[in-house]
Amino acid sequence: MIKDQSMLNREIHNFVKEGFSPSFGQIRKNFRKEPLLERLQELGSELWLDTGSISQAQQLWTQEFTALTTNNTLLNREVQTGQYDSLIPQAAEMLSKYHQLSEQDILLEIGFILNAYHALRLVEQFDCYVSVEEHTDLANDVDRAVDYARRYNAICPERFIIKIPFTPAGLLATRRVSLEGIPVNHTLGFSARQNYLIARIGKPAYVNVFLGKLNSFVADNELGDGSFIGEKATLASQAAIKHLRERHQISTRQIGASFRSGKQVHDLAGIDIMTIPPKVAEEFLSMRLEPQKIADETGVNYKPGLHSYVDPASLMLNTLWDIDEKLVKCVDALEKEDIDSFTPKDLIGFFRKHDCSDLLIHWNDAQIAASTREGKIPQLHHWEEALENQSIGLDSVMNLAGLNSFATDQKAMDQRIKDVLAKNEINIGHRIQNTSGR
Repeated sequence: MIKDQSMLNREIHNFVKEGFSPSFGQIRKNFRKEPLLERLQELGSELWLDTGSISQAQQLWTQEFTALTTNNTLLNREVQTGQYDSLIPQAAEMLSKYHQLSEQDILLEIGFILNAYHALRLVEQFDCYVSVEEHTDLANDVDRAVDYARRYNAICPERFIIKIPFTPAGLLATRRVSLEGIPVNHTLGFSARQNYLIARIGKPAYVNVFLGKLNSFVADNELGDGSFIGEKATLASQAAIKHLRERHQISTRQIGASFRSGKQVHDLAGIDIMTIPPKVAEEFLSMRLEPQKIADETGVNYKPGLHSYVDPASLMLNTLWDIDEKLVKCVDALEKEDIDSFTPKDLIGFFRKHDCSDLLIHWNDAQIAASTREGKIPQLHHWEEALENQSIGLDSVMNLAGLNSFATDQKAMDQRIKDVLAKNEINIGHRIQNTSGR
């Protein structure tokens, strides 16, 4: 932390909130109602719109939506439009007097500013809650992840939800932040067992299953048509989270994320929260269903769309929806430890000691590089041997792919920031080289 950190935090806080004029609790009535979405609400599903685009949200927003969500990918799309090209140099100018900041520190701060500033504009327009996501460089840094979460919350405690990804460090950071009463959306979850662990140890306000990516994994790797893979995982996670709420007094709620079709919205009616992309929302509404014929689907046992010759257990597909007794005992034991003294390495070691090393993994450089090359959907042939010998779970592979995909988009946004600064003849790298350093 730099010497003038508290002063820097105050300046950034004031910078992003300049001109911010919210209407908390006053403008919902200005939007229309939609009976199909109202029916989903009646069944217990809170509805978020999965976009950071003001124009997209304006076209679809109704009284039934309560939140918008941004992530590294969605924010990058907004920044790449150029709408903040004038804000970036202003932010850099404000930061210029803090000579202890490295080039990467400045990119982190400008990224934080852009995320907070954009989220405040969404709050202004729709009086909605907004999920704001931390920079991917913080995914393995407990202390800085906690610090940035606190700073986001201080800017708009009324409406900001902080997104922290599922990593060993992210889980520890989420625990610290959640115990302070800050709402965390613990993101990049892909299975019931991941979310069982996250809810019991991290205690966030929200957990996720990125269901569409699970379906795509099966389809893209020609294991089947992919239908109902993500839906089955989401409903299993929903059941686990509901059980924890009822038996363990944990208040975590389940989000279904990465919807790919309007039918999936219908098929998951009744889950706690749906964050629905605009195209999927449009498709669902165009289905012209009769509202009263939409029913609670949370008790349905969907059959995964796999070829008959595919053995789910051999590819660790079962890790998406099963919570075995071994994991329950591991978490029981972990709760008896001084968790808040743990480092990420300690946490990984604890799971290894309790024979659950396929869930929390220290990825090596070769694995990270392979995942980054693959993109959003892992290629089975790269991971098949490790899946078959059960050294990694499929949910873990999907989590790594998701984090690396976000990191790629984060790097694209960081590059946009550097390009804009270069165009304005602001060279943050050169400035740092001519200071005494940290």
